[in-house]
Amino acid sequence: MAVPAPVRGRAEAATPAPARAPHVTYALIAVSTLVLLAGPSFGLNPVYGTGDARVCAEQRFAQRWGAVPAELLGHAPLDAGQLAALPPVVKGCTPTPDPGKIPVLSVLTSLFVHAGWLHLVGNVLFLYVFGPGVEQRLGRARFLLFYLGIGYLATYGYALAEAGSDESVRALVGASGAISGVLGGYLRLYPRARVTTLVPVLLFLPLRFPAWLVLGLWFALQWWPVGSAVPGVAYLVHVIGFSAGWLAVRAAGLRQGRRAS
Repeated sequence: MAVPAPVRGRAEAATPAPARAPHVTYALIAVSTLVLLAGPSFGLNPVYGTGDARVCAEQRFAQRWGAVPAELLGHAPLDAGQLAALPPVVKGCTPTPDPGKIPVLSVLTSLFVHAGWLHLVGNVLFLYVFGPGVEQRLGRARFLLFYLGIGYLATYGYALAEAGSDESVRALVGASGAISGVLGGYLRLYPRARVTTLVPVLLFLPLRFPAWLVLGLWFALQWWPVGSAVPGVAYLVHVIGFSAGWLAVRAAGLRQGRRAS
């Protein structure tokens, strides 16, 4: 599940230059990349085969390491009957039960599993742009706890909202909830930071806008489709993560950063 947005950008001088390198941000990006390279979604790992075999492996990999709402609320892995009810991505492909799966830990693993390169890049680009500023203000240890905590909160919030629905037995993968929390935290800390963005409707012309406008528009675009059937994208996770990140940073009592000159 990527973090979709109409713009891409990088924070500029409004965010003070980090006194220390944002090692946690870089480590989170590195781990997510390594997991993709090792898994079936990368497409070049011979262990998972090619064609339909690889597609089937992707579904089983996501079901094994992703967070499944019904498992989180029921505190137990899905059984064979529940898995058999999932629509197969290819003929004859049915996820197999994994009695050793620990649902509460699957939230952690799901934050590092992505459905492909586009999914990964769409997520880590936002983390690369906005993560260092938030890590600088929170500190490395608090930033890591913030990231993981928001990821858990967004995932369980989504599970509660989807209880009993068809989506409750489908695996949720990706760091969108946690990264949305980083965006919310950045908005609280640096609302006036100037962000250089590439606007598609203007032939990707780079323009500078305040963070409150860029991230506010992003949040509105995540909120708009909540409740509608949009396959493959859990927008509610983004909304919960963003809101929780903003509130968590506000509760921490950190002052807003300086405005760019």
